[in-house]
Amino acid sequence: MPIAKELSTDPALEAQVFWYKYRKEIAILLVIAIVAIFAIAGYRLYRDRREATAAALFGGAKTPAAYEEVINRYGDTAAAASAYLLLADGERKQSKYADANATLVKFLEKFPQHELASTARMAMAANLEAMGKQDEALATYQQIASTNAASFNAPIALIGQVHILQEKNRIDDARRICETIMTQYRDSYAAMEASQLLRTFLKSAKPQTPSIVAPPKLGSPASATVPPTIKVLPAAPPAPNSPSLTPAKPPPAPSAKP
Repeated sequence: MPIAKELSTDPALEAQVFWYKYRKEIAILLVIAIVAIFAIAGYRLYRDRREATAAALFGGAKTPAAYEEVINRYGDTAAAASAYLLLADGERKQSKYADANATLVKFLEKFPQHELASTARMAMAANLEAMGKQDEALATYQQIASTNAASFNAPIALIGQVHILQEKNRIDDARRICETIMTQYRDSYAAMEASQLLRTFLKSAKPQTPSIVAPPKLGSPASATVPPTIKVLPAAPPAPNSPSLTPAKPPPAPSAKP
């Protein structure tokens, strides 16, 4: 039987055929790639210049109005994030706790993944405490400790819970949180404070020694206050010169006369 000859392939010829067949598509892809490279480079240059301009404006900001200008003009920059935090801090120092929390909420909405997001939530909880909203502050501390357990703010948030629970006289719950801090965050400063709080709780939990002799009640006889083991001595006889104890004169004898 005749043997079929193997077809020989020429790589250069195949490349020419491929280019001739898909030359339009390849040209379009090359143009798109070049445009994308220039677009990315231009955007990075724009972002760098924008960040630099925002940083320069933030560097000269010293008042709340200046911080607001940075936020309004460059709201998506790192300088704007810092301006939010400093503006909220200034509002807190002026006892404008509600305004400070509103500013921090805007910060968290625009920069939810910021490295100081948990710190902003801690500031919100402290502001709530200052406003007397203990329940809301407690819930905020619980959220920080549960969602950011690995952050440095987690043990501090637990300590914040302890203080609120202590004010609410929930000593058992406060004691359990202190034990959690000493177990999970034993190398933190919060563990030292938790240890001191635990000692305070133990001292306050010791029962007081009852008094042996009860105080006398109003209107009760004096002998009622004498313990049963003490004998009450009889009253001393009155003095002989007392007029009330002078012996009475005997009655006169009956007369013998008829």
